Amino acid sequence: MENKTFPQSPAVAETTVLTSQIFLNHWQGHRGLTRRVIEAFPEDKLFTYSIGGMRPFGQLVIEMLTMAGPGVRGLAHGKWDSFEDVEKKLRGATTKAALLKLWDESTDEINEYWPQITSERFQEIEKVFGQYEGPVYWAAMYFMDNEIHHRGQGYVYLRGLGIEPPPFWDRH
Repeated sequence: MENKTFPQSPAVAETTVLTSQIFLNHWQGHRGLTRRVIEAFPEDKLFTYSIGGMRPFGQLVIEMLTMAGPGVRGLAHGKWDSFEDVEKKLRGATTKAALLKLWDESTDEINEYWPQITSERFQEIEKVFGQYEGPVYWAAMYFMDNEIHHRGQGYVYLRGLGIEPPPFWDRH
């Protein structure tokens, strides 16, 4: 995430396209799909299989987990652990079961802290994980975009392993 200048968004005076709850529901739909991609991965390939020099999917999941729950907690309260410290704590997860457990805990953390982000807070500028500065809404979108991007890599890996991934449109 590079530092960019962001146009000021109107403070929700115009027509609201998405509510905070609609955004959360949409993201949780993506998280459910990503969870199914993790489930589809063979245990013995989760942290070893790679194509074209990309990181193994297990490492990508650790990155997604580093951003998700801790990121939403940071967006809610403006208190951040470093990205590296959070990631270091998660690296001990070396099995599919451990990743899925962390995924579910992360989902619970998102559900707990998301409602604490006020509509005004979404417009505030925040230095995410002490590194990336931008509006809170932008950081939330980045967390979801990053997950979608890495899940796409997981799809490539599954297909490379001869496994049909879950339908990308099924985000229930």
